[in-house]
Amino acid sequence: MTDKPLESLSAKFSDSFAYATIKDRLPVILTKIIDSIHRTRNEIGEKYGCEAKEQVKDVVGRLSKLRNELQTNKPLTPITDDGRDAEIWNEYLQSRIDSLQQAPTWFEDSWLYVECYMYRRIHEAFQLSDHIRENIKPFRQQKEDSFNNCQQAIMVLLDFLMKTTSTLEYGAENDENNETEKLFNEFLKVSLWGNKCDLSISALGDNVQNVDPLSQIEMLQSKILIDNSQQVLEYLKRINSEERGPTGVRVDIVLDNAGFELVTDLCFAEFLLSSKLADSVYFHGKALPWFVSDVVASDFFWTLNTLKSSEHASLSHFGNKWAKRIKNNSWMYVEHEFWTTPFDFSHMEMISPALHAELALSDFIFLKGDLNYRKLCGDLNWSHTTPYEVALRGFHPAPHCSLRTLKADIIVGLADGKDKEIESNDPDWMTTGKYAVVQWCNNRV
Repeated sequence: MTDKPLESLSAKFSDSFAYATIKDRLPVILTKIIDSIHRTRNEIGEKYGCEAKEQVKDVVGRLSKLRNELQTNKPLTPITDDGRDAEIWNEYLQSRIDSLQQAPTWFEDSWLYVECYMYRRIHEAFQLSDHIRENIKPFRQQKEDSFNNCQQAIMVLLDFLMKTTSTLEYGAENDENNETEKLFNEFLKVSLWGNKCDLSISALGDNVQNVDPLSQIEMLQSKILIDNSQQVLEYLKRINSEERGPTGVRVDIVLDNAGFELVTDLCFAEFLLSSKLADSVYFHGKALPWFVSDVVASDFFWTLNTLKSSEHASLSHFGNKWAKRIKNNSWMYVEHEFWTTPFDFSHMEMISPALHAELALSDFIFLKGDLNYRKLCGDLNWSHTTPYEVALRGFHPAPHCSLRTLKADIIVGLADGKDKEIESNDPDWMTTGKYAVVQWCNNRV
């Protein structure tokens, strides 16, 4: 006798966050993109020519059609652009048709699939217009505005990093007061709570960090429902004490949001190198615009260049230092199209064996944010007490840690009764970003 398969989170459950997302939040995101590109039509024409201006109407038409399909629960249709990943998406759609004996629809199929599909269709709307496909990025302005609106918090954080790195010049062997442990906790937690700044959750509205991020760490500690920070630190210290190869300890960070969160991730990476907990850091970004604020290559390098040109001493210092890290390969920025497919991570080894093999070269992986967590756990309706290792369903290229603030109704690894205790005081606890996990795995199941 076999266990009944777990159901995917889906909008077919009308009391779910998936339903609220697809019914309300996704149409708002599409409407704001439509309004934004329509408002800039004349500016696009002046910059890229009359044909580009005319193609704005085509893009608006495609996005309006997409919004209507979503709102009226129409069947999903194949991707029609010439992207390298179009075949992957269309094969996945065909597999769903074969399984269901009909085309999947927005409110009936899995939330993970249809939400990812929407962002792929947004990309398609631009890719089908050759005069603007390489020049117009649908979320660029919102991401840059989000970064600029967080300037005060960024200055506080980088001033602290400047002070910190000067205390680490002598290495961990002189760390008599456990300063490395204290700082590791601070920078990891700043990176964790930086994940609250998510433009897809706010449907392209304001979502900025406007207070000192360091002052919040102790106050927010009780909101971390699972905290494996100490285990992660001890693991990193242990592998550093072992005989390493010529390249030393490699840490990978699978990024989430641009803007303030990306800066927190860069600071955490700098701390790892300055404290000699790592010798190199690989940053993994998305291959196309994704979930509004997810990092793509242009966001990453725009951030470094913007910091370099700042008049604030700490910002310009680290902007220049991090550009040098890119040149000397102590930092590497890489992207892979698997991150923007409909597949959860349990399929990575089969679908993208090269990416899985690359991650297997890492000594430790940090995965940021809610979507990565959903893909780690398959976006399935797990019991909240299910062990994290079980929910991964075999995904284990290397030891890893998920740093995530909760913005979807999925979580595993909780102590028995913990969910009911929180829910009694905060019914929306799983979807507001007020709670978080630092959840690690060093075991293959």
